[in-house]
Amino acid sequence: MTDSAVIDIRAVTEDDLPAWTRTWGNGYLRPYTEHSVDAIRATARQDRLIGAFDMDRCVGTYRSTPQELTVPGGAVLPVSAVSKVSVAGTHRRRGLLSRMVATDLRGAFERGEPLAVLDAAQYPLYGRYGFGPATAMAWFEIDVHRARLDPGRTADVSGVLQVDAREYLKAAPAVYERLRAVQHGALRRDEQWWLDATGQRPEGAAERPEPFFALHIDPDTGEADGLLCFSAEETWGSMLPRSPLWIRDLVAVSSRAEAALLRYAVTVDWVATVHLPYRAPDTLLPLWLGDPRAARVSALSDYMWLRVLDTPRALSARTYGVEGGLVLEVTDAAGYAAGRWSLQGGPDGASCVRTGRAPDLRIDVRDLSALYLGDDSATRLAALGGTEELRPGALARADAMFRTGRRPWSPRAVLGRRYQAGAP
Repeated sequence: MTDSAVIDIRAVTEDDLPAWTRTWGNGYLRPYTEHSVDAIRATARQDRLIGAFDMDRCVGTYRSTPQELTVPGGAVLPVSAVSKVSVAGTHRRRGLLSRMVATDLRGAFERGEPLAVLDAAQYPLYGRYGFGPATAMAWFEIDVHRARLDPGRTADVSGVLQVDAREYLKAAPAVYERLRAVQHGALRRDEQWWLDATGQRPEGAAERPEPFFALHIDPDTGEADGLLCFSAEETWGSMLPRSPLWIRDLVAVSSRAEAALLRYAVTVDWVATVHLPYRAPDTLLPLWLGDPRAARVSALSDYMWLRVLDTPRALSARTYGVEGGLVLEVTDAAGYAAGRWSLQGGPDGASCVRTGRAPDLRIDVRDLSALYLGDDSATRLAALGGTEELRPGALARADAMFRTGRRPWSPRAVLGRRYQAGAP
């Protein structure tokens, strides 16, 4: 057995890509193909690929990508988005993940990225590195026959336009950008993302059937203000249609567009069940149905995890629910976010500077990260043990300041063949 100290943690080179891709595929149960290497290579210029190498064998993978995150109030911060993390089963419990995380977080801090984000495949892993669950996701299954929507009521779907992939690609990015400007928790979608989502990327485009696309057109402006992408499978039983429909992406700038697009999906001919993933738990979508109980929550989970690296920059970038001040003593084993900070903030902006004043709250960086987007409360985190009230009333003040009117949401889309709700 190789001593873990001699396993090399380093940036991945062009020659390393096939071995790195195969190791990542093994970890995620994805068969290795030449196309999978090409897909990694296509994004490698902007990504930071890290590998763990035992002699000439890749035994661990890690990727981070420069991203942008919308925070409460609409400001956009550069972040390091972590993905494709794996350690070969033959090399676990040797600290390889810890070394890769440490390498990447140090690089992110030095590059001036105040936050890091990731989607945690396993809950217990990332808290030890200062990440906290910052958003949650709900998955719905809609029973079409109980939804009490009449397919003949064209007013319910007024403004919806069926389009092909090219028409969709022309309008959809602008719709998403309008939402991203106001939706805290949203990440950037670049051109490559949209090409993948619509099957317009030249390599590998023929590997999967094209989904269905629709836009909602604002009657007042003539511009698209909502987008819908879905796939469906014709299914019958005893001469009755029982087709499932899987919503892959649904984004709307207005309530009118959101309602019309959902109602359109639920009234597609032959569909019996609509699967709706990746929504904020307080989504309004079920309430656009005639009977909201037709939308059953099939899964509820933490989703995007966040890690504060630069405390003053992160806290001063967002707005707060009420005017107030807090002195936070942040603990961080890695040191990045640690310190005693004076936060003054409100609906119009904030400032955060180092201070020598006595703290109101002592908070671990994991709790601060979970609190940052407004999806948790300081009172709840204190009950779990990671936050301590040092001045009476500080927890209530923190709750009032950090909470947001709507829960954070990072709009996600289902790409390729994989669908969390059970589609092929």
